[in-house]
Amino acid sequence: MKTIKNMGVKLFAAVALLFAVPTLASAQNYNTSAYNNYYLNADWNFNIPLGNDFASKASGWGMNFDAGYYLTDNFGLGAFLAFNTNHKYIPTQSFMFENSTMTTNQQHSVFQLPFGVSARYRMVSESIFEPYVSMKLGANYAQMASYFSTFKAYDRTWGFYMSPEVGTNIWLTPNQTVGLHLALYYSFATNKGNVLNYSMDNLNNFGFRVGLCF
Repeated sequence: MKTIKNMGVKLFAAVALLFAVPTLASAQNYNTSAYNNYYLNADWNFNIPLGNDFASKASGWGMNFDAGYYLTDNFGLGAFLAFNTNHKYIPTQSFMFENSTMTTNQQHSVFQLPFGVSARYRMVSESIFEPYVSMKLGANYAQMASYFSTFKAYDRTWGFYMSPEVGTNIWLTPNQTVGLHLALYYSFATNKGNVLNYSMDNLNNFGFRVGLCF
């Protein structure tokens, strides 16, 4: 847990440093008139569960897609779709299963598929950096599963989803056709579920995204 906390602090500091850099390119190459009136991000997603004992291991099994249109130079509305899976291995132990006792190991898994609408506010600057803050709201489909022996016990649930995010686009071309996207996020979902003698009440996550912006 200490390692995860230190990693989160370092990631946050890195993005904060990007926000603090006033300019890395001249106004002649990057100017506000060249700014796109749309945004599109495709990312690899690294997810860290918070307070979830069922599947508590951090995982990079995820992707994120975010697209929208700027109604003004700063404010945009869009839609998003993401997914990620977290796991946890349970050593061999005995537990009740269908009115009998079973002794086996388990592989726990929580798959999440959030989707919905997003609002974004970007900070206009004459540099390769385009920092922003955003809020995502929508639904979250989640499957809570335990794999043991030749069996699978699972519960599929739906919940409300919200996720604040801070990030930046780093444009690699003067006309802003392609660039690098970095982001930190927190997410909360109201999903609840029960599998065997385990229960899940809400899903809290912290993570980061690395990908491309267009």
